[in-house]
This record gives sequence, structure tokens and C-alpha cells, in this order.
Amino acid sequence: MKMRGKIAVLALGMIALTSLGAMAQSKNVWKSLSEVSYKISEDQFGELYVPVFSDESKNLEGTVVEADGYIIPFEGMFKPEHIILSSLPLAECFFCGSGGPETVMEVMLTDPIKYTSKRVKVRGKLVLNGKDPEKLMYILQDAKLISE
Repeated sequence: MKMRGKIAVLALGMIALTSLGAMAQSKNVWKSLSEVSYKISEDQFGELYVPVFSDESKNLEGTVVEADGYIIPFEGMFKPEHIILSSLPLAECFFCGSGGPETVMEVMLTDPIKYTSKRVKVRGKLVLNGKDPEKLMYILQDAKLISE
């Protein structure tokens, strides 16, 4: 096999491995994000639980990931381009049930979407938030709805 052919085969192999890695990342993003602990910190309002992200979560920061879940409808607060996504159904989500803060993320969409109670999948760049208590600890930026 000529050198050019070997390089082409190697390049295709690398592309395939990268694609498989992205697919695995997509399937396990909630599992990866569930690996979080907390430390207690204080501010002018009292004690705060500050997330301590796992190495796996830190490795995902800044990468494009896919997350599937349910849109959490806050009465009067649903914005078609800024949603809260929960890995758990509404009755079990962080705000309404037994889920922890690691089961929800803010999603900043590039295109507005309509509310649905069905499971959706979004893709965007993951940001870890350990400093701003007004925001959730996981934020997906420049996100797009990829399936409903």
C-alpha cells in the first residue's frame, strides 16, 4: 500500500474513533454529570453548597454534548429560547420530586422551540457553573433541538 493510501486509512480510522467517542459522550452525558460532590461555602446571605465537579465532568466542559430529557415548565417563565431540561420526568425532577441539582441543566437555544411534555434531545456546548448561585450548575449554550 502506498504512503498516501496508508494515511487515508489512518485518517478514516481516526474519524471513526472520534465519532464513536462523541456518540458515547452523547449517551452518557447525564451519567457523567451525576458525578458531583459539594462543599459548603459562605457568602453575605449564609451558607452555600458549591459543586465540586468530577474530572469526567471537567473534561466535558467546553465540548459539544447531547442531552435528552424533559422540558420543565415554570409557570409564566417558559421562554422558547431558554429552557430547563431535566433528565427525569416532571414528577421526579429536581424542582418537583426526588432528583438532585445534577439532574437539570439550563439550555440556551439558538432557535426558539415549543413546549412539549415529550422527551426531547438537544445538542450544545457544555458550561460548568460553580460560581453563580442564580444559575444552574450545568448550562448548555448555542444549543439546538435535534429530536422531539
